[in-house]
Amino acid sequence: MTINETDDVAALYDGVKRILDLEDEQGRKVGNCQRGVYLFYDYDGEPIYVGQTSERLRTRIRRHLTNQRTDAVAMRVLDPFEVAEIEMWPFWGLSDDVKETLNRAEFTVYERAIRDSEFDIILNEKEISEADRIALPTSVRAAILPTGQRGEREHPDIRLARRARTIADLARVISERQVSTGIRRTLWAQSQRLEQLARRRLESFDDREEETGPTAEADAGAD
Repeated sequence: MTINETDDVAALYDGVKRILDLEDEQGRKVGNCQRGVYLFYDYDGEPIYVGQTSERLRTRIRRHLTNQRTDAVAMRVLDPFEVAEIEMWPFWGLSDDVKETLNRAEFTVYERAIRDSEFDIILNEKEISEADRIALPTSVRAAILPTGQRGEREHPDIRLARRARTIADLARVISERQVSTGIRRTLWAQSQRLEQLARRRLESFDDREEETGPTAEADAGAD
């Protein structure tokens, strides 16, 4: 089972652009908003990474997912191909108390992500500072690829291989550098996510064998 990497990268770029070009109720392209908060989800709908930006949502999210110029990607914390959906909270016209507002919004989204996470943890390599919660603007959430076009990217064996490689790369980075506790926490979180995915994959075969009876190999060995 292989992935045509050229086509896969092109699909990622096109999907990200399509999401960033989505319009709000006033016809504004959300990706063009200068300040906002964003949240990434994986193919299980698990929240995996939250961030804020003052350089336009479009610029920041594209750097994460297409240019690989952020710490999260460079340190092998985040695999762009593991991101299935993006949710964005644009703060249009924000001019006063920008940093405080974004910090509060990021923490509000972070708390929600932790609450919705099966693991009670996300992959951010840096601590999200606690702040007073804030009422969030209306968000826009969409999948990078429609369900019917995800193909091999969401196949559990492909995901297992990519996640195992991410963990190996992250462990190598940790072994070669002095890293923060947050990076080590991310390695632990990724390990939990790998174990869960591998267990669910194995259970799917166990369930199949219960439905169909002994495998052909087992029958042959009984003769």
